[in-house]
Amino acid sequence: MGTPQGFLAFDLGAESGRGVLGRFDGKHFKLEELHRFPNEGVRVLDSLHWDVLRLWNEMKAALSICAQKNIDLSGIGIDTWGVDFALLGRGDVLLGFPYHYRDSRTDGMLEEAFHRLPRAALFERSGCQFLQINTLYQLLSMVGHESPLLDVAETFLMIPDLFNFWLTGRKVCEFTAATTTQFYDPRRKGWSKEICDTLGLPSEILPEIVQPGTQLDTLLPSVASETGLSEIPVIAPACHDTGSAVAAVPAHDEDWAYISSGTWSLMGIEIPAPIITDRALALNFTNEGGVENTFRFLKNIMGLWLLQECRRTWAQAGDEMSYAQMTQLAETATPFTALIDPDDDTFLSPGDMPSRIVDYCKRTDQTPPSDAGEILRCALESLALKYRWVLEKLEVIRGRSIDVIHIVGGGAQNQTLCQFTADATGTPVVAGPIEATAVGNIAVQAMACSLIGSISEAREVVRRSFNVITYEPQNPARWDEAYARFLKITELPS
Repeated sequence: MGTPQGFLAFDLGAESGRGVLGRFDGKHFKLEELHRFPNEGVRVLDSLHWDVLRLWNEMKAALSICAQKNIDLSGIGIDTWGVDFALLGRGDVLLGFPYHYRDSRTDGMLEEAFHRLPRAALFERSGCQFLQINTLYQLLSMVGHESPLLDVAETFLMIPDLFNFWLTGRKVCEFTAATTTQFYDPRRKGWSKEICDTLGLPSEILPEIVQPGTQLDTLLPSVASETGLSEIPVIAPACHDTGSAVAAVPAHDEDWAYISSGTWSLMGIEIPAPIITDRALALNFTNEGGVENTFRFLKNIMGLWLLQECRRTWAQAGDEMSYAQMTQLAETATPFTALIDPDDDTFLSPGDMPSRIVDYCKRTDQTPPSDAGEILRCALESLALKYRWVLEKLEVIRGRSIDVIHIVGGGAQNQTLCQFTADATGTPVVAGPIEATAVGNIAVQAMACSLIGSISEAREVVRRSFNVITYEPQNPARWDEAYARFLKITELPS
């Protein structure tokens, strides 16, 4: 290949968004962050929303930077978090600001759904885990409250699909994002009209589903003119950020698991077909779409949200700390003071996380952590132990052992958590690339442009392009003892 090809990846997470330039020379990816901007929920009265107009403005700023630097782009791709959505009305007007998945409107909605369609039947048709943040329960809440927005809505779009529409004028839903809704049928490969009809959800507003690597269209002339760019192709990568992150896992063989580590930890395996069994249902695993018609069989774990909310709470009290300082406090704290289930409902909503962790420990008859370091170490050790529990279940359900865990994403920078994970699971951990989501986004764009032939070839490019760190397990006896305590405290199913 001659001149390296340039691709712009928009990677929007629950804490920040970025415009990342990826250059591909035929053998290696090179990344350059062009624009970074904050992202967080905005509370209006008693509701929590996403400020998608501000995010859209930041995205256009990144496009303008490309124009100012005369960067030649072969494609633009967007990935974001899953489950959240926007509604468009007549004339494609945005009907209100999209709700944040941590908004309380989904409280009690799982039970309401099960009144209409039993849990087992819902899993049989969707293969999707039961989390109250899922799109299904958000829409069901709107139905139950007789939201006037549903009366005038003409189009449903997931968050990345909304931005793709604003870039190109094309209204579709990308496969990996669609599979997070819990009303996608992975066996029939389309929206489940049965789920929608039974629960009273408006299936007529659901758009066409397209696969990762689909070229949607070129930039709308109005967007190109405003930002100073030409009509560049817009490509749907794996628009769910975990799908893009997993596409960039630098794995060699089939016996590996991944943890896409950020605000959430998504831990699972890549499989050719969904696993929809009684065991998967009982353990609340999910099947989400991947690249090249694969599925990601995984478990959502609360992740670094625990640390992020601790940091925010302490900052509000006047004690600003960097993540590096927080990690240092955790490293020097007393080990295994107390343990929590990171996925307890107590920890889902924004709020005073340090107090919630202390209260959980008191509620479970443990000596609670006494300072910031012990609180943080409790969170990190508990995450590592939850990873062990998930790993064991993955091996049982799949019927094969897992030889290595790949940690990708921002959490790969947390050396303490990576080492804890190796120690807790007794399994080597390979950490990196940190920028996996952007890399996977760019790799799928390159595949769409026929510069890379397959996902396995893309992973080979990732291995050549980025350094990784391997963590070997240590202190097995101590972690075995802690794991026995963890299972007793959390009462997780065996």
